[in-house]
Amino acid sequence: MIKYNLICKKCNLSFDSWFASSKEYEKLKKKKLLNCQNCNSLNVEKNLMAPKLMTQNKNEKMYDKFQKMKQIKKTIIEYQKFIKANFKYVGENFAYEARSIHYNNKKNKNIYGTASKKDLRELREEGIDAQLIPWVEDKNN
Repeated sequence: MIKYNLICKKCNLSFDSWFASSKEYEKLKKKKLLNCQNCNSLNVEKNLMAPKLMTQNKNEKMYDKFQKMKQIKKTIIEYQKFIKANFKYVGENFAYEARSIHYNNKKNKNIYGTASKKDLRELREEGIDAQLIPWVEDKNN
């Protein structure tokens, strides 16, 4: 598909139109099937169009996105290492353990584990600070 900006030489209306190819445009022009939508004149020509310029090509943009994702993953892995070194893993018992710490006034006890969205919502409603963080599997591919 190709888009051309067309201009009517009679009424000076400028409009865009799509064609299957440049050959298709020429074929329709030759058969006098192109007309102005305003005055119905057949005196329609291609208008000058500014080229669409891109500062980076598609591959460079994809590479930049890949590099950003790689950096984000690296940061998440660094956070995970810190959490594993400084927090106690409680697995599926996270909601239970968080309540135990909160209601028994245990200070400075850091835990991590897994919890459902419902569990997290209920913990927050009870005034228990619990955060959802992204977790990346340690797979060295």
